[in-house]
Amino acid sequence: MTRSLPQSLALQRQLIQQLSDGRIYSGELLAEQAGISRAAIARHISQLQSYGVDIYSIKGKGYKLSAPLQLLDAAKIRHYQTAGMAEVLLQHVTDSTNSQLMRRLQDGQQLSKGSVLVAEAQTTGRGRRGNSWFSPFGANLYFSMYWQLEQGIQGAMGLSLVIGLAVAEVLEQQYLLPVRLKWPNDIYLADKKLAGILIELAGQSHAQCDLVIGLGLNLHMPRQADQQISQAWTDLQQHVAQPIDRNQLIALLQQRIVLHLRSFEASGFQTFSAAFNQRDQFLGKMVCLSSGDKQFCGLSLGVDSQGGLLLEQADGAQSFYGGELSLRELARG
Repeated sequence: MTRSLPQSLALQRQLIQQLSDGRIYSGELLAEQAGISRAAIARHISQLQSYGVDIYSIKGKGYKLSAPLQLLDAAKIRHYQTAGMAEVLLQHVTDSTNSQLMRRLQDGQQLSKGSVLVAEAQTTGRGRRGNSWFSPFGANLYFSMYWQLEQGIQGAMGLSLVIGLAVAEVLEQQYLLPVRLKWPNDIYLADKKLAGILIELAGQSHAQCDLVIGLGLNLHMPRQADQQISQAWTDLQQHVAQPIDRNQLIALLQQRIVLHLRSFEASGFQTFSAAFNQRDQFLGKMVCLSSGDKQFCGLSLGVDSQGGLLLEQADGAQSFYGGELSLRELARG
């Protein structure tokens, strides 16, 4: 379902739809179709560029996207959804899909388990540990799902690994890619970060709690991405020959994540540990875990039955659990 947009966002959406085929359109034609001045068109184009839309202004000719763009489409997503899946809500531009779902919960809105909110762009996308998430318009997937966990917050241990596994399985099956997982919340391809997961919880430790499960997945990053991202990254389109259908991918991810969440509720993480370890980016490698000014270095033995990272040090093996821990491979040499 889509909600009515403020006039400025509706006009920007109209402009993007017009330009999405990758052809050149004159400012005069765009202004005539929108019923506004050419100067107003220029202002809206500038605003779209600030969202990360790669639009060229060609002197004497008009405006053109650097490449054709597939927009999110509620009807197409519904076409790809399987029976029984909850609704997918679409946003044009939002601050953060996770924040949007959290506000709906705080406002007392009733959401169905498995409901998803996606956006074309985020203005303040968030990653784990307070990091920002680069979220240009139409380039990637900004996806948040609502779930209710009967076991409470304590029952969520290992959940980010389960979500990562669901995403990896979809990408493996749909695109035949050797996806890897990095504890506790990253998805890797060709030794570079492809996606990140952010799970936010609201509730009590031993009572029913609400979850918002956020996924940021790089699909087709713009050229300026290197200026915005400090770590090695990749996107899906670099590894896939055919164009990526974002609307289909949203439906596939929703279905697989819901399937894994139901299994997780019934059996906990232990049924997923072997599948995670098969895809573990750092299994058998020397790594360092950081927490503030503390560091723990050793040999990564994968994850245990509760989703903790098993690290072999001089005094034996020890499991570490999420929180504010950051994992890096130990530099060689």
